[in-house]
Amino acid sequence: MRHPYQATACLALAVAMNSSMAAQELIASHATTNIAYSVQGSGPLVVLIASLGRGTAEFDTLAKRLVERGYLVALPEPRGIGRSSGPMENISLHDLANDYASVITAQGSPAIVAGHAYGQWVARTLATDHPELVRGTVLIAAGSKQWPRELLNEIATINDPAAHRDQKIASLRVAFFAVGNDPQPWLEGWHPAVARSQLAAEKRTAQDHWWAGGSAPILDLQADTDPFRPEASRLEMKEQFGARVTVRVVPNSSHALPAEKPLQVADAIADWADQLDR
Repeated sequence: MRHPYQATACLALAVAMNSSMAAQELIASHATTNIAYSVQGSGPLVVLIASLGRGTAEFDTLAKRLVERGYLVALPEPRGIGRSSGPMENISLHDLANDYASVITAQGSPAIVAGHAYGQWVARTLATDHPELVRGTVLIAAGSKQWPRELLNEIATINDPAAHRDQKIASLRVAFFAVGNDPQPWLEGWHPAVARSQLAAEKRTAQDHWWAGGSAPILDLQADTDPFRPEASRLEMKEQFGARVTVRVVPNSSHALPAEKPLQVADAIADWADQLDR
């Protein structure tokens, strides 16, 4: 028979675990911008930044695994999605980086910043502009320095309300999903006005403003069949920045890497982050 004190201790542990798994909904503000974000877990802070024109819903499984691995995970919605608001015109990657800097500042400790696809441009800008806030930067499915710009045509088709469902699926297969992985969940969740604003922000920001990503360690987490990252460019970050960069390649994945392989992505981030100074 279990001792009553043991039962009480087990209950207290279960309550504590449930509490750490429950997400808090918060808002971080700076200037005229309000960034809504959820935070869950406990431990070193990880901030996840979504890809072009998308919100953080697809990070759900990834975030839960990071919480299980002992991390505090923040999921900020980009301006223009949900309760996040701010100027959408005449902005740059520096402005978007400030959005995430406000979240880290609100949490009160430096973060590991993980950006997916477009989000890794913002993460690198953040690490450049606010080095004191970034312990490490994770590039999830980062494009090469000279990625094929014709892939923007596939993104345009996916965001075109007049495009047929089959056309969108075909474009998702070309640009985002590896053979055998289901692209249908990504038929939804696009925010075309946000995508337009974000692409304009990238055009207003010189690549050399953010390419180095400051001086923090970098995990270059690649998908093995990502058309935005041809195999010939696999080591371009490592060759330029040396020991700062760790390269990992996830099999059977493409540009939608965290949606295709969320557990593998989470474990790769946690394995790498566990080696950083806490």
